Amino acid sequence: MPKTDQTYIVFTDGSSRGNPGPGGWAAIVIENGDKLTELGGRVEHTTNNRMELEAALRALEFLPEQAVVTIHTDSSYLISGMTKWVAGWKRNGWQTSTKIEVLNRDLWSALDRVAASRNVHFQYVGGHRGVLGNERCDHIATDLADGEQHKLFSGRLKDYDLPNILDVSQNETIAENKKTDSARHRAAAYSYVSMVGGIIETHHTWPECERRVRGVAGAKYKKSLNQADEQKIIEEFGAF
Repeated sequence: MPKTDQTYIVFTDGSSRGNPGPGGWAAIVIENGDKLTELGGRVEHTTNNRMELEAALRALEFLPEQAVVTIHTDSSYLISGMTKWVAGWKRNGWQTSTKIEVLNRDLWSALDRVAASRNVHFQYVGGHRGVLGNERCDHIATDLADGEQHKLFSGRLKDYDLPNILDVSQNETIAENKKTDSARHRAAAYSYVSMVGGIIETHHTWPECERRVRGVAGAKYKKSLNQADEQKIIEEFGAF
């Protein structure tokens, strides 16, 4: 394949109303610090995680082979899958360690194939923490999920409404991060999700969850704050 000296900075995000429900995905592609292209699309019935994967896939498909690209995303699911889990899934015939078919296999397989012919790096950014590219992608994705029309930009970076989009510093301080984590810890639970022996269950109360996981080697559990959060945890647990 021909080599290219083109380098790209990409921002991606996905959204689902209801999770599952109507969804949208968005990506911003910046070529050589000069040309900027917004991408986006809508799916009638999907999940947040699928839209995160779709956004990254569409962005990579938009780039030429051998491109050097850094993808900025707030999805730890996407990053962990592409940097930690995919190799093991392929060795296991796209099954998890518990012999269950990998959730969202179609998108993971396509991402793995497209990324193989590009030099891809992933960079985590906190969602809703002042990173302009992430905020813009979130705005596009949620609008599309809601069925709203969106005019997508394509042109020179100097003509873009957010000229500082390449600034990926996060406006939220370390103290504010700790405050956010503490608030999540104190927040009332919507449910608790547990996984024992590859079987995922949801529980209305912590004692119910605790009875299932206490003393069980390899058990996983996590508190969810709402229905969408619960679905996200279920999908992430299903990746192992």
